[in-house]
Amino acid sequence: MANFTLDTAHSSIQFEVKHMMVSKVKGQFDSYKADVTAENLEDLTTATFHFSFDVASINTKNDDRDNHLRSADFFDVEQYPTITFKSTSITGSGSDYAVTGDLTIKDVTKPVTFELEYNGHGKNPWGVEVYGFEGETKINREDFGLTWNQALETGGVLVGKDIKIKLEFEINPAT
Repeated sequence: MANFTLDTAHSSIQFEVKHMMVSKVKGQFDSYKADVTAENLEDLTTATFHFSFDVASINTKNDDRDNHLRSADFFDVEQYPTITFKSTSITGSGSDYAVTGDLTIKDVTKPVTFELEYNGHGKNPWGVEVYGFEGETKINREDFGLTWNQALETGGVLVGKDIKIKLEFEINPAT
């Protein structure tokens, strides 16, 4: 097994959720890390992924909203500073994989599956191997204890239940 590290300069952890039933709020986590081990990254069924997101780094480009998301109404970063994902099984071949694992938010752990695409590999100008991936999943935030909401006068709610999580990342062999 070989170890790989995340190249955060060429990676992102993004999310989106319905706002007022009519539009989407998009955001990201600015601070995260990942540990990856694999026999061969061209066959991801040999790999394990472990991601950790610093919840305080949440960024929706709106300070008031970000502070509300950090509060006890949502993520409660004082008590639950990280979100983690650890793969438990990987199926697929070629460029299309299903990566199933345990997602933990606010001490609630549930299985989720990311549809992951292997985008290939190459060498950067410094001779380092680079492997690229992108993946996506959808979760119900209420399943993880993120239940705050507000009813709207016109019907519906302020914040949708479904959260789309999108990962885009490059990894390199650990040095």
